[in-house]
Amino acid sequence: MDSAYAPLHPMMEIIDKPCADWTRQDLLKVIETRRLRRITFHYTGLDGKLKELKMPVLDHAQADRILARGERVDGSSLFSGLVGAGLSDLYVLPLYRSAFINPLDEQSLNLICRFVTPNGEPADFAPDNILARALGLLRQETGLEMRGLGELEFYLFSRPEKALYPAPRQRGYHATGPFSKQGSVLNEMIDAINRSTYGVKYGHNEVGFVENLKSELVEIDGCQAEQLEIELLLQPLDELADTLVIARWLIRNIAHRHGMVASFAPKICDDAAGNGMHIHLELMRDGQSVMRAEGGKLAEPARRLIAGLCRSAVSLTAFGNTVSSSYLRLVPNHEAPTRICWSDLNRSALIRVPLGWKEGEQLTALFNPKETVDQAELPASQTVELRSPDGSANVHLLLAGMSMAAVRGFRDPDALRTVEDLYVVGDISADPSVRDRLAQLPPSCTDSAAELEAEREIYQAGGVFPACMIDWAAESLRAQNDSGMHTWLASLEPDARETETRRILHKDLHKN
Repeated sequence: MDSAYAPLHPMMEIIDKPCADWTRQDLLKVIETRRLRRITFHYTGLDGKLKELKMPVLDHAQADRILARGERVDGSSLFSGLVGAGLSDLYVLPLYRSAFINPLDEQSLNLICRFVTPNGEPADFAPDNILARALGLLRQETGLEMRGLGELEFYLFSRPEKALYPAPRQRGYHATGPFSKQGSVLNEMIDAINRSTYGVKYGHNEVGFVENLKSELVEIDGCQAEQLEIELLLQPLDELADTLVIARWLIRNIAHRHGMVASFAPKICDDAAGNGMHIHLELMRDGQSVMRAEGGKLAEPARRLIAGLCRSAVSLTAFGNTVSSSYLRLVPNHEAPTRICWSDLNRSALIRVPLGWKEGEQLTALFNPKETVDQAELPASQTVELRSPDGSANVHLLLAGMSMAAVRGFRDPDALRTVEDLYVVGDISADPSVRDRLAQLPPSCTDSAAELEAEREIYQAGGVFPACMIDWAAESLRAQNDSGMHTWLASLEPDARETETRRILHKDLHKN
């Protein structure tokens, strides 16, 4: 450990080795060194929210037993509709590499768990196990691993006593104080996520700002709403799923401690920026990126990944856009995609290829001529970004679906032609001749359900998604009962349209 840099992750102060190498004995050492009083197991239920089971530490033997054997939980409550009450017990088994000292309760050692059936097999209906199977299939068929990062956009709702330094509406991007109101709270959130996952890339203010929000919900009516973003570091996709769920849990709790409300709802106001949860992907072989070829062009694996995401984009909304307000975010002219296409650096496209870095590239030398240290060890990095998902996403199912989309791209003999056909330049909403030739994303949850069922064999291939999960996802979408939503809203008088739009936007304030 480099003593010049104190580790943000407190576990590293006691266990001086990578988390992938942590053992039960390492965790017992942490418990005894820090004199911790609790072990808390976390897992993600069918509703996409983080769950917990708290167990007091009584002595060494009892703590060892908990870490060695896991615990049992009621699967019929966590997976209602998929697991019957007649045979509902499941094991939850801890992942030692996921352990962290809870920044919200520093007397607790917390761990992410996986679900296992009474016969000792990973529960096939559990979203985290579905993701593991999807990544396994991708690895088996291509020899590639997939890393990812997520952009968590959310609004903080508060009730300031004085309206000082009001921020311009829709002009909050990368604002600083005093125009940015919650910088200290954002710092606290970033630190907590880093102490739990070591996974934050950066945080900043986003575009959205509403001075006085109108709502039928007492929780947020009259609040000031400030949009923030926390972007995570690239990490293995199964770890990213857990990190995203932990991050949402920490963000909500820290907001609550400050008397605020945090919401990842897709949209909170008709004329304010929506909350996306953009996902970046990078394909790796033997620890090296395979996204760029000689000369800097996108390599074939990257192009096949893009093709698979384009081909599956419509049905992926079933996992990434799960509430009616999702489809009020996916409208033109708000940096949210509506058509299936891809582009370089283009925020109007569904899939964006952002700026990357070449191996050893050190652009800072342009402005720092005294710098002479060779940066040849810096690896190349290039991602592709899917911009349609939002905060309503069931994270593990979404990333599993995106992994199956990647498999689809590698299986498809026409993938490279698809990539050529769907490439666009410039703002597609400004050019009808380009826009109108491109397929659209679904306009509602009801339509998304139909698209998922039409493509269910893509997700069920190789036994990755069980049929019951596809059925559950489609039924959950249909329960939103939003067929024809846009046409119905457009038919209303202005006041009624505003009221009904607001009702739709706020009814799922805390989904997932």
